[in-house]
Amino acid sequence: MIHGSAVRRAAVVATVAWAGRYAGKRIARFRAALPEPTPSRLFAEMVRQWTDEYEKTGFAGGCPVAAATVDSHSPPRRPGKPPPPRSPPGTRRSAQALADMGVPEGRAGALATLVISTLEGALLMARSAQDTGALTSAARELAPLLDSAVVNASQPRAR
Repeated sequence: MIHGSAVRRAAVVATVAWAGRYAGKRIARFRAALPEPTPSRLFAEMVRQWTDEYEKTGFAGGCPVAAATVDSHSPPRRPGKPPPPRSPPGTRRSAQALADMGVPEGRAGALATLVISTLEGALLMARSAQDTGALTSAARELAPLLDSAVVNASQPRAR
């Protein structure tokens, strides 16, 4: 017999894995579409996707990561069960994109986590308020920090 929490955990793991693949593909497309890629422009594109969606279709949608994470707080896993994902979906691809734009690899991972967590938080706030203000504020306020992390903008790595 399969326990309900095991089914829920499997659904959460599948949802988070799907979100990671989806986010990774979107990040690659956003970066490729930028004529002059910078960390702040990449983040602005990530935010624009959501502000456009919310303005066109309302605030019902959103990234499933927060919901899946909240739902995953079931009893501790038993031995033999796969561990939950170690980093938020999209973080690895975001870190690679930031490194490709000149952010030192030692800092790119932490900034990618900041980018994804800021976006997730702004999505929750936007949905709650039914307003895109949190998203646009996040993009505007995080931009200087992201761009200041670039140390070698003259030679971005190609992907």
